[in-house]
Amino acid sequence: MPTFPISPAERFRGSSATVRRPQEIACFSFDDTHTYRADESSLRYYYPARIGADLSRGFDQFQKLDGTADNHLDALLKTIVRLEKETGASVQADLITWRGMMTKILCTPFDNYNGLGFWDRIVLSADSNLPASFEMNATLFQVRKFIEENHGYGLAGWETQRLQPSQPGGPSQDLMSFWGYKFETLSLIPDTWAETDREFIESREDHVVNNHAQYCCVVKTGFGKTRVILGGEVDAAWDAKPENKDDPVNWVELKTSGELYTDRAVMKFERKLLKFWAQSFLLGVPRIIVGFRSTHGILERIEEFETQNIPGNVKRKGKGTWDGNLCINFAAALLEWLKSNITSEGVWRIRKKEHSKAIELFKLEETGHGDILSSEFVEWRQQMASAVA
Repeated sequence: MPTFPISPAERFRGSSATVRRPQEIACFSFDDTHTYRADESSLRYYYPARIGADLSRGFDQFQKLDGTADNHLDALLKTIVRLEKETGASVQADLITWRGMMTKILCTPFDNYNGLGFWDRIVLSADSNLPASFEMNATLFQVRKFIEENHGYGLAGWETQRLQPSQPGGPSQDLMSFWGYKFETLSLIPDTWAETDREFIESREDHVVNNHAQYCCVVKTGFGKTRVILGGEVDAAWDAKPENKDDPVNWVELKTSGELYTDRAVMKFERKLLKFWAQSFLLGVPRIIVGFRSTHGILERIEEFETQNIPGNVKRKGKGTWDGNLCINFAAALLEWLKSNITSEGVWRIRKKEHSKAIELFKLEETGHGDILSSEFVEWRQQMASAVA
């Protein structure tokens, strides 16, 4: 069984590998019922929330998306099919996957168990969102690799996190999760500020929180020699999208965090910044806006972070608990390794166990693609290949 060693991670330090600037090539939406739409109807714009807002308000009315269904890469592949029909050309990529999979890969060198030094050990349990372990499924089709999460494994991990006991007298995990969605509702408007009714802006605290609607962009990017197509949700735009599609979009990522009352909280937040940075870096989101809340869920302040400056600030002003260049170099090397080892069809498993210092790759099924690829996508690509032949 091929394995890719994570340790010693120090070998990935130094100047980062070449990264292609993420460029949006397509988009799609999920509406308020989480139905796929081939448009940007769920695109929202940023307008600041009111300081002092109660993030717990409306928890009993929360219309929460049921995330138990395994939708594989279906929406992403459907969008690629639409794009290829419009352009008459197949997208050029070595790897196609969701942004979430690449986030796990980028964060792996600094997960909770690879111990790159004193500060990593200090915050061993500080952030359970970092990928101490993961399982992904992969397949090869027409020389391209497709990677998705092993849904059952990911679902079990989320349930374990949700059921973690709260501190005595503290909020539940479900309520703290709701705070994040509430902050998004308080920070979003349906159009640019100039085109949005004042009444809508001022009534956002009364709106029912619904996390079914999503705007998702599809970007082309790359790490080292590996060309990558990623799909992922974007929270908001700062202003109108540029008319020139080659120009970057002024995206915004919204996050929440407990207020930094203690040194331990500051350390925990620096660790959180790794995932914040990775998610935004991968889709080319230039600005992250964090709502800091009290222990009782009251919004106390809002702070903006420029994505490109976060790694440098962690290195120069923080405790240096992670290194962005190391993450990029690790990802570039791992993707190249996967390209070299996934050489036949079938279903492959990419696995990182807890406490493990290596990523494993092994085959689950000798033929086919499992459910990773939709029949619509396979039939379309076969049709394109026949037309060329």
